[in-house]
Amino acid sequence: MKNFILIGAAGYIAPRHMQAIKDTGNNLIAAYDPYDGVGIMDSYFPQAHFFTEFERFDRHIEKLKRKGVKIDFVSICSPNYLHDAHIRYGLRIGADVICEKPLVLNPWNVDALIELEQEYPNKVYNILQLRHHEEILKLRERIQKGPADKVYDIDLTYITSRGNWYYTSWKGDEAKSGGIASNIGIHFFDMLQWIFGPMEGFTVSEKSADTNAGTLRFQQAQVNWYLSINADNLPKEATSKGLPTFRTLTIEGDAIEFSKGFTDLHTVSYQNIIEGKGYGLKDARNSIEIVSGIRELI
Repeated sequence: MKNFILIGAAGYIAPRHMQAIKDTGNNLIAAYDPYDGVGIMDSYFPQAHFFTEFERFDRHIEKLKRKGVKIDFVSICSPNYLHDAHIRYGLRIGADVICEKPLVLNPWNVDALIELEQEYPNKVYNILQLRHHEEILKLRERIQKGPADKVYDIDLTYITSRGNWYYTSWKGDEAKSGGIASNIGIHFFDMLQWIFGPMEGFTVSEKSADTNAGTLRFQQAQVNWYLSINADNLPKEATSKGLPTFRTLTIEGDAIEFSKGFTDLHTVSYQNIIEGKGYGLKDARNSIEIVSGIRELI
């Protein structure tokens, strides 16, 4: 059984990490978040110690280490702009690190972490769950078996409704979240470069507080992409069913259905990481370069 600590226990994605820790037969021994509404922990690890001040959290971890308790993993679900500092913290206390998306906001942050990682015996892993999705794996295999010189025409649309709270929170602050491309597009961009090869160019045709759109050119794909958090942009096929989210990916006009199958992907990611087969810093860099480039261009 591995010992985990969690930074960012009150966030939207934290329960998936708690579930993954539990599903893999491991133990969460301590968690931190400045917000104390974390009753969800009772469903997973009610005995875990919880702190709202990082200094007291850090002191508790040091006490555990002096008692001979090994911290195997630090799971990071904090706001995007804090990931870099929290990753560094995990390495310094002698733990492997599992970080939510986006790993960091800029490619040079990744490069600095790659250098830092070499100073420690531990590793940094990123949750890139679409790489474990059954339909995405089938698509990658299909492309790998196809003509190596073929360039596919792709349309990607992802609309996920967010309320007014979003713009007041850190997610609505581009300096903290990285903007829409980083916050909701990062997994799709990672998936596309993983399947179709490195990015060769991009354009941005629309940029607002709630919508980004443009094109991406990969080695084997020309992608028209559209990302939005504005419910007014939902198509009738979603609103007629009362759905707050619309997701579609078409290749050469054929739809790839991957709306289902997300439930256990964090657990699958954790299983691979614990077995030493997780995706690390270098794996995450290409998608970080894409979203950073989009942000700088616009």
